[in-house]
Amino acid sequence: MFQNATWAPLAASLITIVLILVLAFVLRNVAHRVITRVVNRAAAGGSITSRFRKTAIPDSIDVLLHERRKQRAETMGSVLKHVASIVILGTAVLTVLDRLTIPIAPLLTSVGILGVAIGFGAQELVKDFIAGMFMLLEDQYGVGDVIDAGAAVGTVEAVTLRVTRLRDADGRVWYVRNGTITRVGNESQGWSRAYMDVPVAYDADIMTVRVLLEHVAEEIWADGEFRETKIVEQPQVYGVEQMSDSTLVFRITAKTLPSAQAEVSRELRFRVKSALDSAGIPMVALGIG
Repeated sequence: MFQNATWAPLAASLITIVLILVLAFVLRNVAHRVITRVVNRAAAGGSITSRFRKTAIPDSIDVLLHERRKQRAETMGSVLKHVASIVILGTAVLTVLDRLTIPIAPLLTSVGILGVAIGFGAQELVKDFIAGMFMLLEDQYGVGDVIDAGAAVGTVEAVTLRVTRLRDADGRVWYVRNGTITRVGNESQGWSRAYMDVPVAYDADIMTVRVLLEHVAEEIWADGEFRETKIVEQPQVYGVEQMSDSTLVFRITAKTLPSAQAEVSRELRFRVKSALDSAGIPMVALGIG
């Protein structure tokens, strides 16, 4: 009887601890499942074009936006899973310690003091994490985007809550702390625009040049190598954009997929130059007054 009385409380405590740990892991798994389901629903949410159909957003841009939304949702899901694991398992550990009659008040006090000390000593780190969190929530940029982060300009290769890694045109890799980025210029979000200014002589026939440029716009739009794969709308000719006593400047523009504007601009320059040469219309140096 004495032995049973000695082991009974120990066995009860052991069973309670096991139940607490099992419950904690079950809650953790349930939380992860819920977060995964929410992330999948957010990643596979309704098509952007269904909400903005009047703006006639091309399917190619809609696919890119959907992929960005998916990446952002998965990143936030990973962060939420880590937070859920820390909260649930941390609470379970404290409960187990309390069950073992180990005083947790001094431990909590020590952790609180340590947290304050770390907070003061790592203000920049906290700032970086907060900035990174809002950057992900607002989808300011993502991997593959070409951005101007102030300190560096280049293609985003990696994004974490603390730093953003860029590679510039020279191949140099930049590590920019998120907390130091005060403004971002994103050249790859949604769509980009390629344009070309065409300077011709003042006495050139306006209608002839305009018709010629419109023919170039129709030609490149009809080219399957560019339509919907690089160009998302038929290029537009804006007529006379600028003029002086010796020069008329026409402008032709094209809405492109993100980061495709440079390639489209080169193709426009090639086609416009060939068309002008065929028509015997020379280009002149800009002389805008």
